[in-house]
Formats: sequence, structure tokens, C-alpha cells
Amino acid sequence: MIENVEVICLWAEDVIKTAHFYKDILRLEMLPHDHGGRPHFKVGDAYLTILRGKPHPAEDPDPERFPLFAFRVQDLDSAVGRLQANGVELPWGIEGQGDSRWVMFHDPAGNLIELT
Repeated sequence: MIENVEVICLWAEDVIKTAHFYKDILRLEMLPHDHGGRPHFKVGDAYLTILRGKPHPAEDPDPERFPLFAFRVQDLDSAVGRLQANGVELPWGIEGQGDSRWVMFHDPAGNLIELT
């Protein structure tokens, strides 16, 4: 049946600023073609696409704070350092439970993202 995630789409009012964030701060590989102003990034075997539009968070979410998606990184401390060096606010800092550690933050479009 389903084997893998193929495409993840995000909406952003400022596509250029959001694409810069994913390319230059999170260091995702941006594909050379943008499909008509829709930047695409390689994420493992999947693609992240940024579409023009206003993101809308869920109304009355439960839990109140849960990321849209999470990226696994090799070195969380280095990734956090890069985020902080670029002025990305980390409202809850590095969190953890057992052997797991993660950090959540908003991208320029307001999407809640996690690195783990």
C-alpha cells in the first residue's frame, strides 16, 4: 500500500523569505527548478514545496502546541546554534524526554516546525 511520504506542502505569504529560511538556515537542498514560483526542496526521499497562501493554524487544537512536521538532524546542538545565530526564536528551548531531544520554532510563515 503506502510506502513513503512523497510531498509535503507549506503555505507562505512571503514565498521568497520562507524559501530562503529552508535553503540557507535549515540547509535543505533546493531543486534547480521552481515549478512556476513554487520552490521545491529535497528532504530524504520526499520533497517540501512552498506554495503562496496564508497558513491557517487549527482552531482550538489539542494539544495546543504540536509541529506540522519534524526533521531529524545529525547534531541537534549545532542545528540549534545555527538557528540562534540567525535570530530564530526558540520559545520552549531544547526539550527532551528519555533519550529523545527536540526543539520547536516557527518558520517565517508561522508554521510550527520541529528538529529532533
